[in-house]
Amino acid sequence: MAKDFADEVSDFLNFGFKKSVLRGIKELGFIQPSPIQKEAIPAILDGLDVIAQAQTGTGKTAAFGLPLINSLKHNGSIEALIITPTRELAMQVSDEIFQLGKYNKVRTVCFVGGQSVFKQLELLDKKPQIVIATPGRLLDYLRNHKLKSFSPRVVVLDESDEMLDMGFLDDIEEIFQYLYKDHQTLLFSATMPIPIKHLAQKILNNPKFIKITPENTTNEDISQRYYIINEAEREEAIVRLIDSEMPSKAIIFTRMKKEADILAKRLIERGYKACAMHGDMEQRERHRSIKAFKDSKSNILVATDIAARGLDISGVSHVFNFHIPLNPESYVHRIGRTGRAGKKGVAITLATPLEFKELRRIKENTKATIELYEIPNIQDTISKKDTQWIEKILKYPISDEALRLYEQVRSSADMTQLVCKLLSMLLEEVKVLGPNKIGLRKKDLQKFQRELKQEEKATYKKQKPDHPKKNDYSKKQNQKERKVGQAKKTHKTSNSTKTKRNSKRK
Repeated sequence: MAKDFADEVSDFLNFGFKKSVLRGIKELGFIQPSPIQKEAIPAILDGLDVIAQAQTGTGKTAAFGLPLINSLKHNGSIEALIITPTRELAMQVSDEIFQLGKYNKVRTVCFVGGQSVFKQLELLDKKPQIVIATPGRLLDYLRNHKLKSFSPRVVVLDESDEMLDMGFLDDIEEIFQYLYKDHQTLLFSATMPIPIKHLAQKILNNPKFIKITPENTTNEDISQRYYIINEAEREEAIVRLIDSEMPSKAIIFTRMKKEADILAKRLIERGYKACAMHGDMEQRERHRSIKAFKDSKSNILVATDIAARGLDISGVSHVFNFHIPLNPESYVHRIGRTGRAGKKGVAITLATPLEFKELRRIKENTKATIELYEIPNIQDTISKKDTQWIEKILKYPISDEALRLYEQVRSSADMTQLVCKLLSMLLEEVKVLGPNKIGLRKKDLQKFQRELKQEEKATYKKQKPDHPKKNDYSKKQNQKERKVGQAKKTHKTSNSTKTKRNSKRK
């Protein structure tokens, strides 16, 4: 048994973790450390300050969480502080730390907005070892002297670039003024803008810098597609693709908050289990949407970029870009919500012909293979759904309640009729509606691709410098060389003639 356990977590044994930590790793199904974990864990265990640049979904929480848990002294004091930009991320980090430290008696407390101050501070009586906080709420407690003997020996800044985007850098600097200087600081960020570098210089001491994967690269486990549509078809297109793909969990990214609300509402009206999340929603509403999505009460989350920052939700099978993202970094961040932990994912982008230049820029910057597809018509979608439903029905477990009902009806009903009636009821709920054809069809797509190639050639010709043709240039060069050669011969001949005349005179 011990040998099997060691084999299952063999790649984590090299870090020298306690058995209780390894047990938590095994239970969570970790097989081998991710690149960021391989680089960061040894440095953190050695007590070094660390700057780690890695994308969301690369295992950053475990990269700092495992060393923290392994080094806990359980002396009744707060030993570590983790600062995150949003309440949602704080809750997620708390959940993951709890799972990782399940066999290490780890206790955490979250200091975030939208919850009772009294209840949060009351939790300190339970002697948590790790505090996870948002900058605003933590700074409020520090300014008002609510935290006595607050001297964590490890401070983690998670999603630092998001804290910059949300205007928290001044708060972070002020928070560090309340902390003792003698602590280890770990800064994690997906990108490394100049203000974050300046912050690092102020608060870190001789840090080890770790960078994992370039910013603008996409995961090979994600199948990336795009569909060309007309602007008026956008909603019908997303509905048809949901019907065709039948995602287990999907995130639809919109550009505007209002658009997220409207689309979620329309999807609910059509019978889909959808919910919205954006920055204008109250924290309670956002938390409700995330919980519903995590618990699969909703399988479609319609969200804006900022609202979804830092979210780490497992099992997302599809990401839809309702509009093209504003930049390549946003595209990479969006589609990185799927295809995690070795699982396959699908990323779908809707674009009008006028938007294609933006998509081409994303393709060039990310070096991604994004393939052009045709939106399936009603019949193709029905055929695909039929196949998927049959597979789902055949795999579905039979309950005792179903067997009891079967015994009741088999003597009084024809089985063929019964099965057909049940399937009719099922199909009634999953009708494929909308126009038969949506978006550019095969002929139109072929024409669109030809026009793109012609446009690319025309652009290349315009950008090409107006140099003389190679052959013309060669001819002119040869002519120049001949003239120079003839001049040299003439000069030599005249010189030799002069020499002969002078010798005769002598």
